[in-house]
Amino acid sequence: MSGDRVKNLRELQRDHETIDAPAGHAFKGTSFTESFGSVATGMGVYELAPGSSAWPYHFEIGEEEWLIVIEGEVTLRTPEGEQVLRAGDVVCFPAGAAGAHALRNHSDAPVHYAMPSTRPRYGGATVYLDSGKVNVYGPGYQHRGWIGEAAPYWEGEP
Repeated sequence: MSGDRVKNLRELQRDHETIDAPAGHAFKGTSFTESFGSVATGMGVYELAPGSSAWPYHFEIGEEEWLIVIEGEVTLRTPEGEQVLRAGDVVCFPAGAAGAHALRNHSDAPVHYAMPSTRPRYGGATVYLDSGKVNVYGPGYQHRGWIGEAAPYWEGEP
């Protein structure tokens, strides 16, 4: 295969861009998705600084995600509780509430990991369980806001 179609996880992890995040959430990442021209799946490779957490505790509505620990140890939070993962461990987060997850680097060394995932074709949603937010997106639309009071289907419609 040509060099454009082959990437090495261990080499790519040193070529990250810093993710814009508040203190305590220092991590870097890069994506294989565009460089491979992928349409149905994607994959990012990340470095999580010691003592930091990655994205907030969340789940995807229409997207399945995976976690592959490349180097180091990380604490994984799921609906079942917390557990420590080591290099070589692989976890799948199915779409929906059962796939909720968050990562925290409890160690004093950086952690490197990859996250392959499906890519929703026409849009999707992410639910942030601790804060009560939701992010809904689709072609030409994106909204992040608070999960609010339930409303009947026709309420507020003309």
